[in-house]
Amino acid sequence: MAATPLPEIDALATQLSSGRHDAYSQRALARASEEYLSRRRPPLAHVAITVDGKEYPNLYAVIADPDAKFETGELRLDPIPAPGPAWRFLLPFEKIVFASDGSADIHPLEPGPPIRAIARVLVREHFLLRTAEEEVRGAIGGTSVELRGIAGTLAESVAACREEALVPFGVALLCYLPEERYRYEFDVIHSSLLPDPRAGRLSPGKRVRRTSRLDWALDHYIAGADLSLLGVRCLEVLVESPGLTSVELSHVFGGVRELVDSALQGLVQHRLVTYDRRTGMYRARLDGFLPSADRGAERLDVVPAGADPALRTSVQELIAAADARATCPLCGAPLPPGPKSILCDNCAAQVGSS
Repeated sequence: MAATPLPEIDALATQLSSGRHDAYSQRALARASEEYLSRRRPPLAHVAITVDGKEYPNLYAVIADPDAKFETGELRLDPIPAPGPAWRFLLPFEKIVFASDGSADIHPLEPGPPIRAIARVLVREHFLLRTAEEEVRGAIGGTSVELRGIAGTLAESVAACREEALVPFGVALLCYLPEERYRYEFDVIHSSLLPDPRAGRLSPGKRVRRTSRLDWALDHYIAGADLSLLGVRCLEVLVESPGLTSVELSHVFGGVRELVDSALQGLVQHRLVTYDRRTGMYRARLDGFLPSADRGAERLDVVPAGADPALRTSVQELIAAADARATCPLCGAPLPPGPKSILCDNCAAQVGSS
């Protein structure tokens, strides 16, 4: 699959920068793109993009077109790959059709009706345009950039790239289904869908399926957290597992174990992960990224702080699953996220009026 030429990416940066894409910025963009390409994984399929009824060669052309809002659109695999091990940890699809309300229809490879989902975008790797002077001011704390809309709808993310002069290299499409969330990663430079990094490197038996609500909390946290890319990837895999060692994670990401160890220690310091010295196992703390209203801290205290990390994690998993599936005992309607009463608002109003 042919890569988008650097001059085309450089032209987009010039267009977004309002004249600030100087020689320093051009060299930085070239280095950033080369670094990204050096870590490129073999693709699963090429992606054709249609936005607001118009087909584009790649996402860069969409961002460069001020008339492209991405309120509606379609990602289509061309050619369509066959089902198989390369799709492991993903829901195989033929195309994803996006609606203006932020929802999407996933058309599966297997015969059947489209699957409704809520779609959001998370920019994985990118180049944020800065001149040499802005870089110096940022290094000493003189300026800060807020990346708005980077975990929003497609329209919000495209608008944020334009407003912040941000050139994406890799993005994740987060599709929230009623019971779970699927994360599709795309190589923007090559306009291709990437396989899950665990495919062929981690046994499917070591995956723990999480609820959409818990995954949304994780994605929302990651979008605003100051974590390294490797730290983010390790956290995502640990959340969807009963626990893994640094050796297993090094195998998943194909890097130097010392780098994975460093990323894991950073997660431990952020209190997002626990480490069991007896087994060498790292486990995600599900209460480390949940919003305070959803943590149920008073219920987590039933497990002493010094208890077995595996036991504490199991209790957290049970509580998160119970909260995500909580229903009203009278009408059976699901209770909304956040602090829960016994009844839903509708039944509570009827009981109160009677």
